[in-house]
Amino acid sequence: MTEIRNVEGDLHRFRDRVMVASIVILCAFLLLSLRLVYLQVVRYDDLSAQAESNRTAIVPIVPNRGLILDRHGVVLATNYSAYTLEITPSRVVDMEATIDALAAVVDIQLRDRRRFKKLRDDSWSFDSLAIRTRLTDEEVARFAAQRFRFPGVDIKARLFRSYPYGELGSHVVGYIGRINQREKERIEDRGDEGNYRGTDYIGKLGVEQSYEQQLHGVTGVEQVETSAGGRAVRRLASSPATPGNTVMLTIDIKLQKLIEDMFGQRRGAMVALDPRSGEILAFVSKPTFDPNLFVDGIDTESWQALTQSLDKPLLNRALRGTYPPGSTYKPFMAMAALESGKRSSAAIINDTGSWTFGGHQFRSHGAPLGPVDMHQSIVKSSNVYYYSLANELGVEAIHDFMEPLGFGQVTGIDINGEVRGVLPNQDWKRRTYKRPEQQRWYGGETISLGIGQGYNAFTMLQLAQATGTLANSGIKHKPRLILGTQDSVTRALAPAPVEPPVDLGFKPENVEVIRRALVGVTQEGTSARVFAGAGYVSAGKTGTAQAVSVGQKDKYDARKLEEHQRDHALYIAFAPADKPEIALAVVVENAGFGAAHAAPIARRVFDYVLLGRYPNEEDLEAVQKGLAGSPIGKPRDAASVTVLGVSAPSLAAGKGQAGLFKASGVPQAQATTVGAIPAAPSNGPVLSAAALKLFAATTAASAAAASSPR
Repeated sequence: MTEIRNVEGDLHRFRDRVMVASIVILCAFLLLSLRLVYLQVVRYDDLSAQAESNRTAIVPIVPNRGLILDRHGVVLATNYSAYTLEITPSRVVDMEATIDALAAVVDIQLRDRRRFKKLRDDSWSFDSLAIRTRLTDEEVARFAAQRFRFPGVDIKARLFRSYPYGELGSHVVGYIGRINQREKERIEDRGDEGNYRGTDYIGKLGVEQSYEQQLHGVTGVEQVETSAGGRAVRRLASSPATPGNTVMLTIDIKLQKLIEDMFGQRRGAMVALDPRSGEILAFVSKPTFDPNLFVDGIDTESWQALTQSLDKPLLNRALRGTYPPGSTYKPFMAMAALESGKRSSAAIINDTGSWTFGGHQFRSHGAPLGPVDMHQSIVKSSNVYYYSLANELGVEAIHDFMEPLGFGQVTGIDINGEVRGVLPNQDWKRRTYKRPEQQRWYGGETISLGIGQGYNAFTMLQLAQATGTLANSGIKHKPRLILGTQDSVTRALAPAPVEPPVDLGFKPENVEVIRRALVGVTQEGTSARVFAGAGYVSAGKTGTAQAVSVGQKDKYDARKLEEHQRDHALYIAFAPADKPEIALAVVVENAGFGAAHAAPIARRVFDYVLLGRYPNEEDLEAVQKGLAGSPIGKPRDAASVTVLGVSAPSLAAGKGQAGLFKASGVPQAQATTVGAIPAAPSNGPVLSAAALKLFAATTAASAAAASSPR
């Protein structure tokens, strides 16, 4: 039987299906249209920027870091460009296999692997990290031919910091190192992260750290068009980087070299400054370290050698090492007595070899001296005189006089890391100790302060500043290491800010008493043998300070003590005595008597600065061993000596540069006898004639502030 179709029903169902399909298609087109409107209208700006970003790349241009010069224009820190082989960990599947394969193409040592591992541990996975630096042209060519084998590995041109003189003056110059997380946070806090794009390194110590913002410069940017594979096609726009400024130090690097050589293998510190301005001429801490070790990222063995050494080469002893001043404290104690009126210079004290207080005997260092006045107490270094003086003054009076001189205070020098030291009084002890019996100040503790022992602990910087203040008749200058900066673009010179000196109000007649006594030390006292035949009159005081306590009933015997437990040798001095141009403080750790080990160094510094004399090899070796008094043999003419491994041209070019950073009317250390200045071992700019002319007009404005005391 044939089924009769319902045509009308079929048509109705067909129309329904067509209608549903049409509605679905219409909705789809409507959604597509809405999406197109959203993408092309609503999100146009955002997507356009993304498209442009995919087509172009913003590449930071790292600026040249500024140079660091000494006071004569000698380059102490510069830059050079070199190729590095770098790996981006996030783009490498098997790191060890990749490095092994690379080692077959480019020489990769075990120390390179260790340094890379340390960098990788301290960095993000998408950072580009150097596995090898300073590639040769041959190594670059070999890798370029096989680059396709190493995804995530590339060769880049990087700027590297160079310290031409290595260990010389390293604690002053400092070094740069890889930016750590804490430094990143500080950069972000001051909103400067944009200026550090593409930069991996930052100043870590010394001038490199303290003047980071001036030395770093301004990062530039370059916009380039890239292919789909990410390769640069063409440059679209660029904003060049601005190099960092040049920083000029007050340091005379040749004098610095002489002093470091005289220390030899011994530990210690010296600060030499101009008492008329506070400019530091030498800032020595021994032993030193090579800052070039940190440029590529220091390897583990070198780091352990530096940090685990008993000699602590990374410690800036001039800035952070604290020592009891020993007998070098006596001139300041005598000045406190005169200024307070507690004791006159003519007062006689009978030195019997010991002094008793509260049933406790405080001994002297030698035979009884008999009756001594203030002059003799300094010349002969009488302990008994200053035991009794400390008792008369009391701890609070001692503290209140020494504090303005800078003892136990931060001097405010223009590099970071200075420590305060300890200038004790009753309040200090209450703050330092927890138990009530420890917080109490006992009278016997005051006695040891008189000879620079007890709780006293000062830096050589503080001792040098105090010596300079005494030499300058009570006018105290803030010590400084920076003469000024030179703008990398305009070449304009900007002198470093100079604070007005502070007049401590010492009476001239009291200063003269102490000055005559200090001259007596070099003429007839403990350093007379060292300064015999000097062509000038200097003033000084030797000191020997205990590194460990020795009982009053025990006799000090260096042979029975470990080397690190022996007494420190100290010396303070200034010269010429009537019109001082240089003042210094020096300590040679665990060396013994100041007259044998510290004073000979000071003598040769004065000879160099004032007379242009340089010790011969025999004399230099004797000083290093503590076997020298006055100079041995004929000294050399400093101008004829080459000590920095480069030729020694005439001084004419360097002579005037330090003075250009001085406000007129402010005295400065003489540059006429400092000797030959080595050629700058870099192609960086030294002060140009045009820049010098620009600077000449700027000095007058700062003259009044720099030369008038408060």
